[in-house]
Amino acid sequence: MKIAPIIHALEKRKAAGGHLRYRLVHTGQHYDAKMSGDFFTQLNIPAPDVNLEVGSGTQAEQTAAIMTRYEKLLIEQRSDVCLVVGDVTSTMACAIAAQKLCVKVAHVEAGIRSGDWTMPEEINRMVTDSITNYFFTTSEVANASLRRHGAAESSIFFVGNTMIDTLLANMERLKAPPFWSDLGLVAGEYFVVTLHRPANVDGSSTFDKMLQAISTATRGMKVVFPVHPRTAKTMRELNSVPPNLLLVEPLGYLEFNYLVKHAKAVITDSGGITEETTVMGVPCMTLRSSTERPETITMGTNELLGIDPSALKPALDRLFAGSWKRGSIPPLWDGHTSERIVKVLESVLVE
Repeated sequence: MKIAPIIHALEKRKAAGGHLRYRLVHTGQHYDAKMSGDFFTQLNIPAPDVNLEVGSGTQAEQTAAIMTRYEKLLIEQRSDVCLVVGDVTSTMACAIAAQKLCVKVAHVEAGIRSGDWTMPEEINRMVTDSITNYFFTTSEVANASLRRHGAAESSIFFVGNTMIDTLLANMERLKAPPFWSDLGLVAGEYFVVTLHRPANVDGSSTFDKMLQAISTATRGMKVVFPVHPRTAKTMRELNSVPPNLLLVEPLGYLEFNYLVKHAKAVITDSGGITEETTVMGVPCMTLRSSTERPETITMGTNELLGIDPSALKPALDRLFAGSWKRGSIPPLWDGHTSERIVKVLESVLVE
């Protein structure tokens, strides 16, 4: 989702006579078809030039495997810059491998921070940004964070959000999932839930209480719940699931965002989804104690509820009463972020 528009912008610039060339490296960290392969097809991303095929494993095992295999690739076929996106294990591992070989690193979505060191993603962000040469940021909050940590002003480029590039480019292509009619879904009359953070789903008792709270607070309305592979493990330990929670398989990008666009509201512990709901104007409730995307709260449609299930009812009562905030779209979330990134890359790489 974050790479797709950058690839398209690079191809467009190449067709116009630009000199940048790229190699797309898929580490294989996300290997589930619904969480990786389908996205390449739906978002028109070309097949990777290289697939490191790392697969599953612990944080340390994945990091080591990615670093080892990416290092070998760089030694055999060196690049001028390593561009990484987001905050996954691949982001950090490739940045480290590249920098140790004196290959410059460009980080898309640099500078975002939650302040929660229990989240693996926060460690990934901090490590990556500590060895980044070119910072591509989504907000002034991220810019300020980088400055506080000593990044040079000349290396910070406020370009916007590539996730929104993808969303806006595909808005007319969104399509109802196959189960839309079978489940009797009607626009504005159902909720979407996504949960996968350890604090919410790793303990069956905690997870059960959260599901019960969601069921009660949504007043019996249908709740569509695409179940993340991590969440599915705990789901199997539960004796039952509230009847208004409709469990479905992970969805492709176009189907999932169709669901979100037409939902009454979204309940999630994901960061990226809060950006999409903000742009689509859909009320969003985040079941976390911190967020690395504060602009979705200060400007957007998102609210941070924490991980106590009891916080859901008062929040949803406000929604049902029609008093949820309307929100606005943050600066430069306009669909042209990737073009700005490519322009910066050309200015710093092409002589």
